[in-house]
Amino acid sequence: MNEKALRLGTRRSRLAMAQSGQVAEAVSRVTGRPVELVEITTYGDVSREQLAQIGGTGVFVTALRDALLKGEVDFAVHSLKDLPTTQPDELVVAAVPVREDPRDVIVARDALKLTDLPSGARIGTGSPRRMAQLNAYARSHGLDIATVPIRGNVDTRIGYVRSGELDAVVLAAAGLNRIGRGDEVTDFLSVDTVLPAPGQGALAIECTAGNADLVAALAELDDPFTRIAVTAERSLLAALEAGCSAPVGALADLLADGQIVKEMRLRGVVGTTDGTRMVQLSTTGPVPETHDRATALGRELAAEMLAQGAAGLMGERAH
Repeated sequence: MNEKALRLGTRRSRLAMAQSGQVAEAVSRVTGRPVELVEITTYGDVSREQLAQIGGTGVFVTALRDALLKGEVDFAVHSLKDLPTTQPDELVVAAVPVREDPRDVIVARDALKLTDLPSGARIGTGSPRRMAQLNAYARSHGLDIATVPIRGNVDTRIGYVRSGELDAVVLAAAGLNRIGRGDEVTDFLSVDTVLPAPGQGALAIECTAGNADLVAALAELDDPFTRIAVTAERSLLAALEAGCSAPVGALADLLADGQIVKEMRLRGVVGTTDGTRMVQLSTTGPVPETHDRATALGRELAAEMLAQGAAGLMGERAH
């Protein structure tokens, strides 16, 4: 048995280290080999600019992919929502494990829920997608809120609430759960209110396409339902030609009758960040059997959204 440790490339953030540590344990179980974490600093980690300004998509991924291609690490773990929609030929996403909770949540002062926030409440988020949908929700429910652009890690963001600078911040449920801070959530945002980012809550385990043994071993961690869902969501995003800084939300969920999964519903939304104009559509059909069918589903819904004017809502087209 080859006992040489597998090297897992990870970002240095507390969340990345937590989710990479969980994957490392799982990979160690399926391969029988020890796994060591190799910390890699990415441009997204060191830049202080707003994510929307630095191009959004890929800023957390490029350095990890470079390390894979140079052979400095054997595989890498990404948050799927950070992954660009075009996949390099030399690399393969060998596994998409079972998805965590895809929803967005708020952490608010005084344990407030979204509907309890006072008039003029300041809600922090760096995401145009969250801003667009929160502002649209507030507009349609007669709530008066202000969305405030912020960035930084979980501690920094929650710190704005604890210090009284903001009334609430929006975060991903999955991230808080993975670092053991789910108990700080004061409200879960229904996906009917805020659709998550495409792939939110899911991880991608990536390695070089040429490493057939590792590809096969990692594939044991793949969850077919999660993969089909995120494939449809990311196909929608790609067809809208939007990077991860664009205000696009998407969620594919499986509709079950008892224990039997019958259908998949894909929902997509795009809107102006002030929430005044939104295009939100959904489609339901048989669960796609193949990657190509899942991709087609995303493309079809995107085409309908574009026909209803989605392109004009995304600002600069991301390239």
